[in-house]
Amino acid sequence: MPTPSSRYLRTAFIVGLFVILCIGGFTYKHISELSQTSKVVKDNYSLRSELELIISNLKDAEIGHRGFLLTHDSLFLNPYEESLQKVTSNLHKLDTLIVSNGEQVEKLKELKGDIKKRFNNFDKSFSLAKDDTILTQDLLFLLHEGEIRMDRIRADITAMLDLEQRLLTHNQEINEKKIGLTPLLFYGLLIVTLVILLLAYFKMSKDLKALKENNIELEIFEKLTKQSEIVSNTSTWVWYIEDNEFEFSDNLYRLVGEEPQSFEPTLENFYKYVHEEDINHLGQQINMMMREEELPFTTYRVVHKDGTIRHLKAYSKMMDDTEGDKKMFGVTIDVTNELENYRIIEQRNQELERTNKELSAFNYVASHDLQEPLRKIQTFMSRLEAKEKDHISESGQLYIQRMKSASARMRMLIEDLLQYSRTNTSEKEYLRTNMNMLLEHAKTELLDSIEEKQATIICDDLPTMDVISFQIQQLFINIISNSLKYSREGVPPIIEITHQEVLSKDVEEIKDSLYKFHHKITFKDNGIGFEQTYADKIFLLFNRLHGKSEYSGTGIGLAICKKIVENHKGVILAESMPNAGASFIIYLPFLK
Repeated sequence: MPTPSSRYLRTAFIVGLFVILCIGGFTYKHISELSQTSKVVKDNYSLRSELELIISNLKDAEIGHRGFLLTHDSLFLNPYEESLQKVTSNLHKLDTLIVSNGEQVEKLKELKGDIKKRFNNFDKSFSLAKDDTILTQDLLFLLHEGEIRMDRIRADITAMLDLEQRLLTHNQEINEKKIGLTPLLFYGLLIVTLVILLLAYFKMSKDLKALKENNIELEIFEKLTKQSEIVSNTSTWVWYIEDNEFEFSDNLYRLVGEEPQSFEPTLENFYKYVHEEDINHLGQQINMMMREEELPFTTYRVVHKDGTIRHLKAYSKMMDDTEGDKKMFGVTIDVTNELENYRIIEQRNQELERTNKELSAFNYVASHDLQEPLRKIQTFMSRLEAKEKDHISESGQLYIQRMKSASARMRMLIEDLLQYSRTNTSEKEYLRTNMNMLLEHAKTELLDSIEEKQATIICDDLPTMDVISFQIQQLFINIISNSLKYSREGVPPIIEITHQEVLSKDVEEIKDSLYKFHHKITFKDNGIGFEQTYADKIFLLFNRLHGKSEYSGTGIGLAICKKIVENHKGVILAESMPNAGASFIIYLPFLK
């Protein structure tokens, strides 16, 4: 697309060319008018000259006429005949000089009539003249008539000269006006042309300055591009399709182990560095690129002169430049380090998989082998307490009770650790699930504790969500169990479960989430509560706010809740005040 600068310069050139053409047209018109004026002046001069010659020739004719009348010598008739021919010639020239002027044409007709009558008078006087007699009365009459005709001819010529003078004066006035306006017009057009040229000059100067700055920036960009190619192990190349020629960047030579521009950029020369096992595959990809004018991501190996093997990845895309020429722009990247890192990641993934298997084996041992001795210990203590109770001292019975309590806590700890471990390592299979059903299952699981505490659970209608069902059910169990455990003495627990949909941006803790909407599920109780300063610590593993003698538990339940919510890409928060109950707020994302 043309730039504003090119459009401006093109417009200035067109306007300047138009002004020059106008100047040329006005100049031609002015010269034509001057030429016409000169012709008018010349014709006027010729006409005046011919009219004066007519008078002169008529006078010559009169002289010859009178000489013949006085002397009857035929010699005087020669000037008369010559004058007649000259007058006829003068009249013919006048016909050509005053063709376009109607008034002059009429006057010329009158003049011709008077001259004809004058010569008729001459002819009649010649016939009356006799050699030896004096002038007769008729001849005298003809002579007087001749004088009158001659005066009329002079009057006709004078009228024609006056009319021609007026026409000349009129034409001169028109010409002077035009000549007076012409310099002003030329000067104005020259000023306009000069202004346009000056504006074009300043614009070109500004564009040249901008072009120099752009060239400097391009040079800097080119240097940065070359440097970035070296740092990032990338290179570029161009295939000029119509000419079937290639252009390689300097770093492409370095990627094959050569100095920049050390060989001609052709496919044949480049193939010399490709690993022999990859030449056929790369050749097929290049042929497909030439047919389809696009090269998908292609990986191949090159061999340096020292035997080093490097892995390269190439990609190209068709682009048309501003002149309509087709070019294929390509990028080639050294991905050797990426492949090495991928192999390392694969090895570490395998190690992690082995570790997970070992952890699963440990879970099996913990759930069976560790619990089996514990069950035996509890069994033998029960038998000892039942059969040997009368033979054991009070202090011994106290020790047995402590042992039973410790083994019960250990069993609970093992079960909670297994539950936490399963939360971390279980497969995360999301299913469309009715949350109300999971809540009912949780309440059924805790039915004994709910009845014992005489607890009341009030719940909103919960939505259907994509969740890991058994984890969400465990989440409900742990939060409700926590509210039952930390209820106030003598006060029946009341647990309110509410639900609402919220915009992520409106909640500080989730405003940076990738999801626009979240489900907000709140568990609020009327229990003993806790200080808000401990709101974050209660979700830590093995963290307890109360002593073992006050409330049972291992300090793992809420940590499991946090892990389950994180598995669902959500957030769990706690809000509380001492003796004012506690609220557990859960945000789970969803797409609306």
